[in-house]
Amino acid sequence: MSDFTDEKAPLLRRVIAKRMLESKKTIPHFYLSIDVDVHNLIELRKEFNADGATKISYNDMMLKAIGLTLAEHPECNVSFVDEMIRQYKNVDVCLAVSVEGGLLTPKVTDCDKKSVFEINAAVQELIAKARNKRLRPKEGMGGSFTLSNLGMFAIEDFIAILNPPQPMILAVGAIRELPVVEDGKITVGQRMKMNLSCDHRVLDGAMCAVFLTDLKKTLENPKPSIA
Repeated sequence: MSDFTDEKAPLLRRVIAKRMLESKKTIPHFYLSIDVDVHNLIELRKEFNADGATKISYNDMMLKAIGLTLAEHPECNVSFVDEMIRQYKNVDVCLAVSVEGGLLTPKVTDCDKKSVFEINAAVQELIAKARNKRLRPKEGMGGSFTLSNLGMFAIEDFIAILNPPQPMILAVGAIRELPVVEDGKITVGQRMKMNLSCDHRVLDGAMCAVFLTDLKKTLENPKPSIA
């Protein structure tokens, strides 16, 4: 008697398997890591949510910051498609969402132009559609960047696989309290690790290092850009 059972993988899992295998086999990945001081981001989120009317998440704020940084670096808002470099006119960012049977990446359009509150509303609607299997194809395709956040699961550090044809995906970990040195003194800091996976066919280390450093600056000093 066999000590295991086989069953056909659901369609979503088969699609994920095909795309992730394609990504790792055909796209030369490289990775950049950076640590972010999120004290000011935490305080700004408290201000956003002070009235209790809405609940702005760190994802909402990061989507806005990513959108602004991509708008400042159009050389990163691209894809490598059929030996061509595709330059995107809009700044659309996908958010990795866990659903039954796998993972979907609904697209938030114009993240550079929307307010954090507009992004929040868009994200809530897209997540509801994704988890209720009502996400339209155009809402789950496109974009040049994906945000994947596992901080809510207490994961401190991870590296994500590119979502083709997107050239970048940002893996974000949990906010940690740890000792840091400021002005020669040890104090308690609030830090968040970010790992950026990049497509080396269309992006280079220096380009992405500048992008990631500028994103860090925006997150560390979120007023007035995110606000």
